[in-house]
Amino acid sequence: MKKTIFRGIATALITPFNEEGIDYEQFGNIIDWQIDSGIDALVICGTTGEASTLTDDEHRDAIAYAAKRAAGRVPIIAGTGSNDTGYAKDLTRCACEAGADAVLVVTPYYNKATQKGLINMFTDIADMSTAPVILYNVPSRTGVNIEPSTYKVLADHENIVGIKEANGNLSKIVETMSYVHDKLDLYSGNDDQIVPLMSLGGIGAISVLSNIMPRETCEITRKYFAGDIEGAAKLQYKYHSLIDALFSEVNPIPVKAAMAKMGFCQNKLRLPLTEMDEAKAEKMYEIMRGHGLIK
Repeated sequence: MKKTIFRGIATALITPFNEEGIDYEQFGNIIDWQIDSGIDALVICGTTGEASTLTDDEHRDAIAYAAKRAAGRVPIIAGTGSNDTGYAKDLTRCACEAGADAVLVVTPYYNKATQKGLINMFTDIADMSTAPVILYNVPSRTGVNIEPSTYKVLADHENIVGIKEANGNLSKIVETMSYVHDKLDLYSGNDDQIVPLMSLGGIGAISVLSNIMPRETCEITRKYFAGDIEGAAKLQYKYHSLIDALFSEVNPIPVKAAMAKMGFCQNKLRLPLTEMDEAKAEKMYEIMRGHGLIK
């Protein structure tokens, strides 16, 4: 039986910056607040953590810092994917040595891959990793989709335990789960599809929304697990406009602005990401006020 890394919500955590680099004081405060708020796991150095513009040292140090700060209170899932398989293996090795509970490996971007290439790459990484591997499918960013038939092959690897699915295509996800529902844990990678994917056998989500609302986002899955599917759906509806606002510009531009407005970090991003459009930000802040997140 494969190990389930978490059930519920894992926050795809932002990386707070200051003039020198990563602001570890703020980073630690955010990690503690997330855990104190009841989050089920934390993803470090993912898309929302701006992994693509972290230096190599920052990437490795952030994972090690988060694992030490969490100190076993919740699972730490380290983003270690790359379009360079050798580099992904190096990051994975580092994350394992730092104490990460699992690694999240995205499909290769820019150079893309055939389905055969995906199978070979994920297998190569899973073979050497001492931590369980969660596959991350986000074709809107990488230009390549993990097909259901590919998941079917990868599901037989003992060290590949889950899927973060962000392709948005429910029909493809149904097909995937028809093959792997008893072999891989499914997590939604889209906050607006948490309940729909759980209805297909999913056991939670890797969330952007939970950066600003960890307790409330967790309540969606907890209601679902308790059999209150209607209650979970009502929360999915309730937060729909806020989720839309958080994705009104490319992630993590809006969520970094939201976290800064709440006092958790500076609104610092690295080019090519820029600060949120003022009009869109004001609309998001108004929705946040409606949820009592800011005054």
